[in-house]
Amino acid sequence: MNNEEKIPFKEAVKLSIRGYKIWWRENPAIFISTFCHRFFLAITPYVAIFFTAQIIEEIVGSQDRIVLRNLVLMALISALILGLLIAGLSRWENVQRALPRLQRMHEKILNDKLLHMDFISAESPRIKDLHAQIEQNANMSQYGLLRLLFFFQYIVSGIVSISGAIILTVTFFTATVAYDVSLANLLNHPLFTLFIFIMMIVVTFLSPYLSTKADARFLMYTEDFKSQNRFGMALYQMMDSSRHVDIRMYRQDKITSSSLMPKSSGTRMSNDTAYGPMAILGASSVAISQLFIGIVYFFVGLKAWAGAFGVGQMTQYVGAITALSGGVSDLLTHLGHLVNNAHFLQMTFEFLDEPNHMYQGSLLVEKREDNQYEIEFKNVSFKYPTVDTYALKNVSLRFRMGERLAIVGENGSGKTTFIKLLARLYDPTEGEILLNGINIREYDYREYMDIFSVVFQDFQLLAFELGENVAAGVDYDETRVKACLESAGFGDRLATLDRGLKTRLYKDFDDEGVDVSGGEAQKIALARALYKDATFIILDEPTAALDPIAEYEIYSRMNEITKEKTAIFISHRLSSCRFCQDIVVFHEGKLIQQGSHDVLVNDDRGKYHELWHAQAQYYVE
Repeated sequence: MNNEEKIPFKEAVKLSIRGYKIWWRENPAIFISTFCHRFFLAITPYVAIFFTAQIIEEIVGSQDRIVLRNLVLMALISALILGLLIAGLSRWENVQRALPRLQRMHEKILNDKLLHMDFISAESPRIKDLHAQIEQNANMSQYGLLRLLFFFQYIVSGIVSISGAIILTVTFFTATVAYDVSLANLLNHPLFTLFIFIMMIVVTFLSPYLSTKADARFLMYTEDFKSQNRFGMALYQMMDSSRHVDIRMYRQDKITSSSLMPKSSGTRMSNDTAYGPMAILGASSVAISQLFIGIVYFFVGLKAWAGAFGVGQMTQYVGAITALSGGVSDLLTHLGHLVNNAHFLQMTFEFLDEPNHMYQGSLLVEKREDNQYEIEFKNVSFKYPTVDTYALKNVSLRFRMGERLAIVGENGSGKTTFIKLLARLYDPTEGEILLNGINIREYDYREYMDIFSVVFQDFQLLAFELGENVAAGVDYDETRVKACLESAGFGDRLATLDRGLKTRLYKDFDDEGVDVSGGEAQKIALARALYKDATFIILDEPTAALDPIAEYEIYSRMNEITKEKTAIFISHRLSSCRFCQDIVVFHEGKLIQQGSHDVLVNDDRGKYHELWHAQAQYYVE
């Protein structure tokens, strides 16, 4: 995005309205609380101005004690009521608009999109970069969707303030001077009134214009800050406890030295703010707003001196016209900022508008009485977007329900890509994948995915209760959860937990939370796959963090764990593949071998034979 390109005001308003609609769907109370609070906050000064003017007018005029008493009482009562009302509404607005709360809602908006985006898009560098920029802008200065909520309060205040000021000042321009005064012809002339009005309007518009121009210069530095902020985020992530050992052992704290940090435009921006164009524009804006106050005092004083109105009304007009100027200035300033913010909204909507290309399908997955399913890959090839080389090339493979299939190969051979295609996280670039003879694209997307339980290499557990992690939900069958943990080899550790399934994992939210080792985490992830009770169980390096004995114990009872389900295993430890009926070997994105362990291990020219004998010394018999 080129920040130098000027976005038309009309387009900026459209983008902002769309942003407001998103926030309204998330939480209408933000707008209701803000409007109510800002409305009464904006009218309060005018109520005070009105009663003050009436009281002064009565003091210098009739001096009726009863009228004065009533005016003072009404002024006090209205101030009390408005004060109490504003205090309550302020509390409501502060709760609704608390920045941490808004930031969480902002993250939810982005995460909802990520969760419903095609997986291949969510993994793409472009989307990751766009997402990082949006979060950077939101965290650094709340630009984008968050900024709209700040604008809203000022826009409401500005409109209400202008409305109240107009009501109290309209008579200023219509008030006439007695013709026995020497300046009567000049002050009563319509052109003089028009001159005063135009001068006030010009000065009022000029101040926010200069302020907006000063704010727009900030956009020049947003791109420059990108690398520095990302570097800062990387340093922040280094505080994660899992990295502390490496940081200490290898003195990675040295990376924070100034020589390694990206060059910043912060100094240039500071100079710009202190005595450069930014400073000149900002100072000029303030100076002109003060000039306006001087003009108001001069013309109001001139008309009052000429006898157009009394001292009380003079107080009213000075206060109201000054407030009118402030309201107009604030409104125009924030409408100008609205245009500047449009650049960041464009970036946000580019992310939110990322289209889904995967066909969702509509067929229901057949519920066969014989529970027989067949998966077939027919000349399937796949390459990632923006990459010329194929991750998989011309893969053809067939397996049936109840079989045990092992997938082996060196790192980068295409094993995990094969699994993601099977689970339809990706669609093939070429060829097709069939379930019972039907292209999986024709099945309802969500229902098709529900027939798979997958434990990926980079699985994640959450800082919730153990039972909730296994069931992936708040409500669960405790008996089933315990049985799955037992089957996954976590039974002994479960018996040591005082709170059992209610034990919270990690200490993010609970000081009494339990940290689990990498091997224990894998067992919990395996239990989660078993709890889902899907037709296909896929384990992508499920025992990488386990010692060989623990791994052997799990694999030795794998037939009991998976029962009649289809089980697919990816493993670098070939000893774990021996119980599988079929083994397929991938190399450089191609399926190069397929067969049983005995057949493949005796093929001394095959890749499986090579891999097997390279690991022979580590096998558990």
